[in-house]
Amino acid sequence: MILYLDMMAGIAGDMFLGALVDLGVPVDWLKGKLSDVLGGFDLRTEIVFKSHLRAVNLYVDVTDHVTHRHYTHIREMIESADLPDRVRANALTAFKHIAQAEARIHGKDIETVHFHEIGGIDSLVDIIGSFLALDYLGVDQVVATPIPLGSGTIKCAHGTIPVPVPATVAILKGLEVTGSDAKTEIVTPTGASIVATLAPQFGAMPDMQIEKVGYGAGKRDTGASVPNLLRLVLGTPAEVKNSGENILSDQVHVLYTNVDDMSPEVLGFVMDLLMDKGALDVSFTPAFMKKNRPATRIEVICHKEQLQVLSHVLLTETTSIGVRYHVCDRMILKREPVDVETTFGRVTAKKITRPNGQVRIMPEYDECKRIALEQKLPFYQVYEQILAESTDG
Repeated sequence: MILYLDMMAGIAGDMFLGALVDLGVPVDWLKGKLSDVLGGFDLRTEIVFKSHLRAVNLYVDVTDHVTHRHYTHIREMIESADLPDRVRANALTAFKHIAQAEARIHGKDIETVHFHEIGGIDSLVDIIGSFLALDYLGVDQVVATPIPLGSGTIKCAHGTIPVPVPATVAILKGLEVTGSDAKTEIVTPTGASIVATLAPQFGAMPDMQIEKVGYGAGKRDTGASVPNLLRLVLGTPAEVKNSGENILSDQVHVLYTNVDDMSPEVLGFVMDLLMDKGALDVSFTPAFMKKNRPATRIEVICHKEQLQVLSHVLLTETTSIGVRYHVCDRMILKREPVDVETTFGRVTAKKITRPNGQVRIMPEYDECKRIALEQKLPFYQVYEQILAESTDG
């Protein structure tokens, strides 16, 4: 599913979670999942109207009023929680964004960073709850408007500080922002950390079939010309226009790194492991690094939810000390799994539809390998036999 963030009035954690509830995430389900991780809170919502637009106003009623927590405590809490892998990884990344920003601002080591307002139960609920809700909705691609920033000053635990606050500016480094006519804070550090973790593609709404629209309400009078609302649009990828009905578009992440001191046998193991962990494709390309050292470029294509897992594989199973990645739009032919009857019995294959409507059946490698080993036949003979019988059918 594609999620489009229309941040016309900025973003805060409660606005984002409220909009996700408006998209259909049950509040009771959220409470149950969060209660396995945290205590000392309750969730409630109300329907409000801003400029005659209906929205969900979400409240986190806190009974645990500890607002000061160290980053290490929060990290350990999330690491030990019973959460889906993707939710845990995103929550850890979001709080790491905040911790790194606070560490730079206050000149401290990240392990000793002491969160003030951001360490409260409400912020924990907003961040962990948001990623639980995204997982519930099956979101795997995010596109967003540029992030609008407010102006003026606000009071916090450190005194009166300018808007956008230093932590928000630090977290948004590398992301696309724009000004607004708001006279107060409209992007909180919590909201900024969620956007930074989602790492959206910025721009116009992508080609998609809209399924649902949700609105989350902000609680401040921002003094802006637009209502204090966050709009989320949820949809499914649309077929590429003017390219034929059988050409689809989607978005993937591409990871790559160079290694110059690894055995080919180890590289083979790494490729198999990456595929087992959910990579869509893995390729090796000869390359030359500094001082003309021969090397191997490892390139991995994956969906966003596998990004953290596959990066971890590259950084632990190879000698690489860094992994680069970027978002990539791609066009793909329509495909679906099919079973075909062959001399070797029922075999799984791919049915690929060309732009002109012609169908091509491609045997699956693993099926051909299995049959070749069982029948003690050359692989190419099994492949060609299945291909010929599939085409005849």
